[in-house]
Formats: sequence, C-alpha cells, structure tokens
Amino acid sequence: MRQAVLLGSPGTKRSIFLEQAAVKEGLPVLYVDWKDWESGAAHLPEGELFVKIDPPVWESCRLEELELLTGQYRGALDRLARLGEERQITFFNHPSAILMLLDKRLCKAKLRETGLPVTEELLWPGQETPDRDAARSPVQTKVHVQTKVSVQTKVHVRPVARMYSAEELLESMRAQRMFQVFIKPVYGSGAAGVSAFRFQPGTGRMALYTCAQLHPECGLVNTKRLRCFTKREEILPLLEGILALSCIVERWYAKAQCGGYSYDLRMVMQEGEPDFLLARLSKGPITNLHLNNHPMECSELGLPARVREEAADLCRRAMACFPGLTCAGIDLLPERGSLALRIIEMNAQGDLIYQDMYRENRIYRHQAVMMKRWLEGK
Repeated sequence: MRQAVLLGSPGTKRSIFLEQAAVKEGLPVLYVDWKDWESGAAHLPEGELFVKIDPPVWESCRLEELELLTGQYRGALDRLARLGEERQITFFNHPSAILMLLDKRLCKAKLRETGLPVTEELLWPGQETPDRDAARSPVQTKVHVQTKVSVQTKVHVRPVARMYSAEELLESMRAQRMFQVFIKPVYGSGAAGVSAFRFQPGTGRMALYTCAQLHPECGLVNTKRLRCFTKREEILPLLEGILALSCIVERWYAKAQCGGYSYDLRMVMQEGEPDFLLARLSKGPITNLHLNNHPMECSELGLPARVREEAADLCRRAMACFPGLTCAGIDLLPERGSLALRIIEMNAQGDLIYQDMYRENRIYRHQAVMMKRWLEGK
C-alpha cells in the first residue's frame, strides 16, 4: 500500500495550505507531528511511503540556542535518512539534501565548486581560499529519489568552528578591502542572527543592521525587528555575540533598485523547473519579507527577458548540484547596474510564499499533484 505523509507541525500555514491543496486534488495525506515524530513514524502503515518534511517550529528567541536547535534538527534528518534505507520511503526532498542546504557554507562551496556565481566570502585570518573541503564529507547515504534511482550523496553533520572575533573581522575586512559585509549564522533561517555591517577604516565609523539585541537576562535574542546601531561601544559586543554563533561572512553587494527600493529575487524551483518568482524590496539591506519589506511580482519589475532566462537557467543548474532535491527556494542577487546574478543562498524548505498561498496556492497544488502522481504510480 502506498501512502503520502507530511512530517511537520499542525496548525502552521505550511500544513494548512498543503492540506487545502491535497483536498482539492483528492489526495489522502497522513500527518506526523515533529513533537513525537519518532513514535509517529514507527506506527506508519507498512508499504511504500512518500514523505514530505517541513521544518520544525521553534519558539525560543535566544540566538545562543540556535545551534542546539539546528543540531537537534540535523540529527533528526540524519536518522530519517537511515530510516529511509530501512523502509520503502521516497522523500519529496531527501533528508541528506535538506542537510546539505541547511549548511550555508557547505551549500555555497558545492555551488562554487560547480562554477556557479555566488556571493563572495570574506576569508578569515590565515585562510587563502574559501573552504572547499566543506563540500566533502566522509559520511555517505543512498538517496531514493522520485525516479526510483539510488544515487550517492554526502550527509554533512559536523559542527562548524567559530571563525572570528570582532577584531579579527575588522582585520580581515581591512586586509581584503571589503568594507561592507553580511554576517549569517551557518545554520538558521528567517533572518535570525543575520546582520549587515559597514566599516570605514579611515574614520573608524561603523554601522550594524541586525534583528539581534543583547538582553540583560536572556543574552543575545532575535527581536524580529531590524535596527541600526552606529556606536562602536554597542556594535562590538553585538558582533562578538553574533560571530560566536559560527557564521559565514560575505561581501555586501549593491543590489538592483526599483522605485527607490533595493531588491533581490526568490525563485521557487520544483521538479527542476521554475514555479514561482518573487521580488523582495527593501529600504534597508535585509530583504526578508517578515521584516515589513515589500513583495512584488517580477512582472511589475520590468526585468529584461534575458535576466529572467538567466535566473531560470542558474537555478536549474543549482538544483542539479544536489541529488534528492525536488523543491527549493533560491535567493538571487541582481547587481546594481549590470543585473548580473549571484546566488545568495538556497533553502530546501523555501516553499512558503504568502503571495502565492493567498491567491492561487500554486506551489502547494503542484506538490499535491506530484504526491498524487506518485501515489497512483504514474
């Protein structure tokens, strides 16, 4: 017996809108809650399973707990990968593919290794080239993809050592003449801990844009509200706390503009092809939409056809780097002036697009169609 399964959190928009799409398609779906997923998985019916994995919901705002929570999630994905080997499980996105994209450094190293344009990394003291070894790991697993072909990919679960102190960051920025950078936790999403930092070595002036804040009792917390700090005595302690999370540091590029707003692009890819393209406009450096930034359909941007075609081709090539990946949200940066595209990052669970859900719900309807096709053996 074949059965479609969603592993997620009940009551979230992800589960609600996928369920709506499944009902319209006449697709029966079993739901397993992350809170008791191991016992729930043990009681799933015998037979072939098609499992979609949604991310767990975390309630903590303490950024010091980010690595602990993501570490637990990575461990669960690793166990799911092994479970897939023991039982007849086809994954919508294989756990090993989700693992590879969760690690921003590993993901970028893989894309760079393939020759795809990505945002440039700042090198830490003593490092001559970006960490290409991050794209290699001795742990291997078989990936059972939808085509029923077993291929080999690599599961990466090793922790990433802390890179910088605040003074080391300033030293590296001076040495590489990279005076505007983005700082991102290697693991994490939703702009948690993501910061944009500008430094003028001649004057010593600096500015830090971040949702992080030092709380007297809770330590470093995610406020989900972007603030700009300009005082050195405020910035340096914040930088120390953020960099302690294990971060990747990248060049801060000037983004293309529309109507006085800077923007980047979120492309949702499914089954190797573009499914939805959205622009994210912001007056500040961080474009995440939950920070009161502005979504815009790309048809309103007036992007040249060549740029849209290049975006689609770039995302196809990026998807091909990761076996077992059926769906991903890919963030693209069009540079100001040239509109040359770079991949900012990839998210194996980047299919939550409110501007689609509340209109056509096309992304989740496509997923329901895929699940139904699998269930019917077509």
